This record gives sequence, C-alpha cells and structure tokens, in this order.
Amino acid sequence: MRSDRLLSILLLLQTHGQLSAADLAERLEVSTRTIMRDVEALSAAGVPVYTERGRTGGIALLPGYRTDVTGLTADESRALFVLMTGHAHSDLGLGQALGSALRKVMAALPALQRPDADLASRRILIDPARWRSGGQPPVDLGVLQRAVFTDRRLRLRYRHGRDDQVRGYTVDPYGLVNKTGVWYLVADQRRQPQLFRVDRILSAAVADEPVQRRDGLELADVWEVLRRRIDDIPDPVRVTVSVRREVLGKFLRMHTADLAAGPPADTGAERVELELHFRALRAAETLLAFAGDAEVLAPAELRDALARKATETAALYVRDARRS
Repeated sequence: MRSDRLLSILLLLQTHGQLSAADLAERLEVSTRTIMRDVEALSAAGVPVYTERGRTGGIALLPGYRTDVTGLTADESRALFVLMTGHAHSDLGLGQALGSALRKVMAALPALQRPDADLASRRILIDPARWRSGGQPPVDLGVLQRAVFTDRRLRLRYRHGRDDQVRGYTVDPYGLVNKTGVWYLVADQRRQPQLFRVDRILSAAVADEPVQRRDGLELADVWEVLRRRIDDIPDPVRVTVSVRREVLGKFLRMHTADLAAGPPADTGAERVELELHFRALRAAETLLAFAGDAEVLAPAELRDALARKATETAALYVRDARRS
C-alpha cells in the first residue's frame, strides 16, 4: 500500500506541479503527517522532491524531473483498454487522437502487462449507442465544443420534443454529456439550468460575449441537478394495473423504472396487480399498448382516457375495413 501511495504522490506532483501536504493528504485519504513521512522516503530514494513553507508553499519536484513509470497495475491496464467504441470520440473529432493515445500508453506499459491489455481491448467491447438510434444530429458538435472550450455563449435554434415548436435561445454552456449514445448540451438559460438534446439543435453559433456561468458550479454539478429533475418524480401519478402473468416478463422489462416497489412475488395467480408511478397522466397512456393484457384499475381519469383512445382506434380501423 505504501509503495502505491508513494507512486501516487509522484504522479500527482508531476501532473500538478505543486500541491500542499493537506491537499495530498485529502486526495490520498491519509494524514498530513503520513504525507510528510512519504516525502522524506521519496527524497531518500533519490527523487528530487522538496517542500516550501508559507502560505503559497507546498511540495514539488525539481523542474524538468519526470519518471517513465506509468504506475498502472495489471488490472488498471486492462481497465484502461476496455473502452467504449469510438462513436463518442469520433463525434468530437477525437477518434484518431484516442487511437494514438492508446498506442502510446501501450508502449509505456511494462512488457508483462501488454498482452493482457491487448487481449482486453479485443475481447471486451462497450457500445453505448442504442439500437436504431437514428442519424447524425443536424448541428456540428464542433461548434458546441468551441463554445465550451473557449468559454463563449451560444445562440441556438432548438426544436422542442413536447410540442415540436422551434425557439431561439442564448445560453451559457457548461459542457457536453453523452448518455446512452445521445449527446446533450448542459447550459444555463437566464441563469436556470437547461438540457438541450443535440439532435434537436437546428443551428448553433458561437457568440462574442463571454460565458456567464453561476459561480462555483461545474458541469458535473449542473448535470446532477438536471438528471435528478428527470429521474426523480416529485408528485407522481399513481397507477394501479392488473397484468396477465403470461406477459408479465415483457411488461416488467418495459416498465421496471415505473414500478412503485420492487418486482412482485410469484404467487401463481393468473393476473398480477402492480402500482406504477408516472410523471404525468399522458405518460401512462403507453399502457394501452398492452391492450387487454394490462388493465388499468385506477385512477378513473386514466381509464377514461384509454377508453377514448381505444374507441377512436377501433372506429378508424372499422371505417377502413368498410371501405375495402
């Protein structure tokens, strides 16, 4: 454990230049006294490490000192090479850079670790894109990247999915997120966090004005707020549904995220009663896809809505059958 910690201190100093003992202690989850003992051990081993006292002081390496040690264990090497397919990197124009970086890391690995790392890259593949996920977004991700990396505002024309309306926005971007193969722009619009699906952005232009983000917030912070806004339903619509056991497996695959409790116990009954939570009554209308295999017992307004839709659908097909 100590050898790993000594190597971690060395790599952290190489990366950051100078760090305080308190900062190193927090990162490595040890005491500052332990850090100072480790620094003494590095110095005794010939590593040119030194400390400076005072408010702006800290621990650092002599300028120009580098080590060729990668610091990767065998498991870490395998983990690094079990990468997602290059779709996300290619979208960002980094596909070739990723391949080049991995070749350099492979060359730096100890000889004994290279075969395992290479085997992991050829035997395990992670593809985050969903099946039949559609074509390329209408806007170039490079434009969004420029705004993100140069800290400039963005002007967007955006098509909303809920009503298909196109609206214009000036936003302050925090960054880009790829979730299950779909790119999202995370930004403030009038100092409120917003999520924009990239494939709904019809046009984007980088503005001359500097970005005006809220102080102290990073991409991960704003993403967590937006993610919870979607995942957590503050006042859900509670739906009770009776499902035929023959289709229960399929029903649960489609609605596991909507279950109010865990999967039901197997009692052998012909039908299983479940309670589901939906964000809105309209979202629960998807239950009509199961026809008579899933009967909504409550609420009454959802039963009425499904009855109207079923009647309209039946009338449409009866009319078409009479024409033929």
